[in-house]
Amino acid sequence: MTKVNAICRSCAAMCPLVVELDNNRPVNIIGDKDNPVFHGYSCIKGREMVNTLHHPDRLYKSMKRLPNGEFVEIGSEQALDEIAERLQAIIAEHGPRAVATYAGTFIFTYPATQPVQHAWMDALGTPMRFTAASIDQPGKAIAPALHGSWQAGAQVFDDADTWMLVGVNPLVAKSGGVPNQNPAKRLKDAVEKNGMQLVVIDPRRSECAKWAAVHLQPRPGEDPTVLAGIIRVIIEEQLYDQDFVAENAEGFEQLRAQVAGYSPEYVAERAGIAAADLIQAAHLFAGAKRGGCTAGTGSNMAGRGNLTEYLLMCLMTLCGRWLKAGERVPNPGVMGPKFNPKAQASPPHKGWGLSEKLRVRGLTDTAVGLPTSALADEILLEGEGQIKALICISGNPLLAWPDQEKTLAALKKLDLFVCLDIQMANNSCHLADYTMACKHSLESPAITLPNEMLSYFGTGFGFSVPYGQYAAATVEVPEDSDLIEEWEFFYGLAQRMNLPIEFEVAYSWAVTGQAPPKVSLDMKNKPTTDELYERLTEQARVPLDRVKQYPGGHIFDDEAVYVADKEPGWSARLQLADPTMMAELEEVLAEQPDHLRFDGYPFRLISRRTPDVFNSTGRNNPKQLRKYKYNPAFMNPSDAANLGFVSGELIRIESPHADIKGIVELEEGIRPGVISMSHCFGGDPERDEDIREKGSAINRLISVDREYDPYTGIPRMSAVPVRVASIKGDESKAV
Repeated sequence: MTKVNAICRSCAAMCPLVVELDNNRPVNIIGDKDNPVFHGYSCIKGREMVNTLHHPDRLYKSMKRLPNGEFVEIGSEQALDEIAERLQAIIAEHGPRAVATYAGTFIFTYPATQPVQHAWMDALGTPMRFTAASIDQPGKAIAPALHGSWQAGAQVFDDADTWMLVGVNPLVAKSGGVPNQNPAKRLKDAVEKNGMQLVVIDPRRSECAKWAAVHLQPRPGEDPTVLAGIIRVIIEEQLYDQDFVAENAEGFEQLRAQVAGYSPEYVAERAGIAAADLIQAAHLFAGAKRGGCTAGTGSNMAGRGNLTEYLLMCLMTLCGRWLKAGERVPNPGVMGPKFNPKAQASPPHKGWGLSEKLRVRGLTDTAVGLPTSALADEILLEGEGQIKALICISGNPLLAWPDQEKTLAALKKLDLFVCLDIQMANNSCHLADYTMACKHSLESPAITLPNEMLSYFGTGFGFSVPYGQYAAATVEVPEDSDLIEEWEFFYGLAQRMNLPIEFEVAYSWAVTGQAPPKVSLDMKNKPTTDELYERLTEQARVPLDRVKQYPGGHIFDDEAVYVADKEPGWSARLQLADPTMMAELEEVLAEQPDHLRFDGYPFRLISRRTPDVFNSTGRNNPKQLRKYKYNPAFMNPSDAANLGFVSGELIRIESPHADIKGIVELEEGIRPGVISMSHCFGGDPERDEDIREKGSAINRLISVDREYDPYTGIPRMSAVPVRVASIKGDESKAV
């Protein structure tokens, strides 16, 4: 029995693991108790990689769908030949815009893939690249575009006196607010040992809310109302950092005027919370010396996510929660490019209206990329510019995209649909013309660079110390397999289509603010993944070779980096009153409150994370479904009693757009009038599938062209108006 170090890639946390091998076959996986940052933490998603590696659904060879719908094995080289030929025919007839890619969440932890993918698309001449980011938390990119960013970065959780979590539950999500390295320990230590005062804004009493000094449970979708109310209290009581605002921000008086209508009494009535609790939350957050605030998927999906994220950035600036001149930078980076932190603002820039314009709903490219919610329409809409071919990397459109029926119609209409995955269990793969069998994460090398760079994604993300790790492939691929890494797919297409690849160090811009360097790849001698990692880390503060000297991970804190003073004559300021966001605040104040607008739909369906699976992955592994195979419809016991529902009962859940079936589960901590369910469950709407085995497809309830953000296109994917009714009899099949 031997033990080797590995890095989990089941989610963005990228936890360090120890894999026990018996004759080079993994037999057990545990967290690395010697790791200086994670302290032995791991979750079942990582520990179950022993089973996912050899799961019955695992693909060892690529699959091709025949005209009769059957699937047959095909060699990867032959598949690449055929796909390249079909792509060239589509481009010859319809132009390069007819080819699009969609990158799902799992592309994130494989940092070599996206640079090669983008290089191939650049060479092809198509801008049509879509990602999960525009239907998850697009406000994370839009808000800093409108507000501007602070070049020294934000204060971190580790030394904070207070933190605010809005619609995010990092103890389950492992993302956002509490650092995702052993988040339960970190939160417990912060509250019990350091006296942190936690503020949680969430319609349900989440795992994080149980640690809160103040927990506000507003009506779903009222996050902007609550945040505007908190800002009003802070401004009116002069609790803000007046010196920092005067020196580094503009728009203060406009913001003051715009939030004037959000009195504690108004917010309390509209959001359904106590005015005293709102005031206490404002006092706790503004009265602390150090802290931060983080929003998550729940608030971003609930409507006006850009405004929610923008108001949180305003809170950060009002309270001066950015690193100041002379302070040591907690994490100056490891494998990311070196940067020179300065106590000054980078000015706002355009959040949308960038380059490519879509053909539907007036949508354009944005700071977060092209609007994925428009992708199905771009496939279905006939005419010049119609998308004819789609390559899906580590994603599951059928369960992830809003409006499942439209998504299904779009995927079936494509002339060419290719999926890159490790299993055919992915619902969308069953619609693909080709599913390319990809290597498991234990079969390829890994680096922690993606998690490191999350600190540029939002406050409270990434590592709060200069931690880095490299892990070689744990096992060799089986001898009789034919597996590729995702980046190899695009490299192989480029070879066959005679396209040059200019590999771009994509992370460079986030750190340096400058265009990333490009390096031409040898198109005859294919590089290794390690060689691509070397390219990605050429500008690293710590050379990759040195990181490799610590196979279990290491904190590279031997070099202290301090925030420099503002440059003489620097004039850029953070914007507290972006005109578009102020107009939205005015619209919120003028509109009829949401709970009064949808007659006949008294409930609001909100999103939540499931601890043992990640989106749609892991749902075919019994050990990761220890309690539920499906996604229960959690509701307050009082609501269930009023409706005569009991736990386990089958109900119909209907939105103004569609209806699904759900299974009732009672939860004491959820706000009355709210139903909470996880996304990315369920199956194909054309199949008669048992929801007690598959769960319910929440995305079927959502319309992409109703109540959508006019910039990122994201529709209301949480806080969805619904009504519910009992289903009598033994009706267990999905509609």
